[in-house]
Amino acid sequence: MKLDPRAYRVAGLLAWLLLILLPLGAGAAYVALKHQWGQTQLSQLEPRYARLLGLEKQHEQIEDAVDQSEQLVSMYVYPASQDASQVGNDAQRRIRDFFSKSGLEVVSSQVLPAKQDKQFDRIPITVRFEGEMVPLQTAMVAINSQVVPALLLDGMTVQVLSYAKPDAPVRLTGQLNFFVLRANP
Repeated sequence: MKLDPRAYRVAGLLAWLLLILLPLGAGAAYVALKHQWGQTQLSQLEPRYARLLGLEKQHEQIEDAVDQSEQLVSMYVYPASQDASQVGNDAQRRIRDFFSKSGLEVVSSQVLPAKQDKQFDRIPITVRFEGEMVPLQTAMVAINSQVVPALLLDGMTVQVLSYAKPDAPVRLTGQLNFFVLRANP
């Protein structure tokens, strides 16, 4: 039995078509998978890009907010250039001045070791006092009204030293726990 030469040609043509179409089909499948992967990546990046565009549009507002926050920090916090002991002594002197000007007697005051927080050193100061209620209120208002740098009240204990007589004001004794902040170097 003899095969027809046309059958050889058709078989050869089919083999060539298979050799050509197989890589083309694999290439098309690869391109389709890469296209799908690219679309997925774009859909994930699109919200991030939109956020970045929004931040870029608000660049000036963000810079203004950062400047304001830096100004507020400089108002309320001692600079890092000052030593922690100098900061504690300065704050202790300021507290004693407020108390003495208001008419309170400072029995003792102490600057405690600084505690480090993330961005600031927290320097505690304890003050023991004796006096009357009105001078205590005056001292607290004076401390609250001054800003630069802030003296922050952490806690207080006040006790009656002597009970009021009809003609005499009530004497108080107590301890106030303040702290000040110093920027970390």
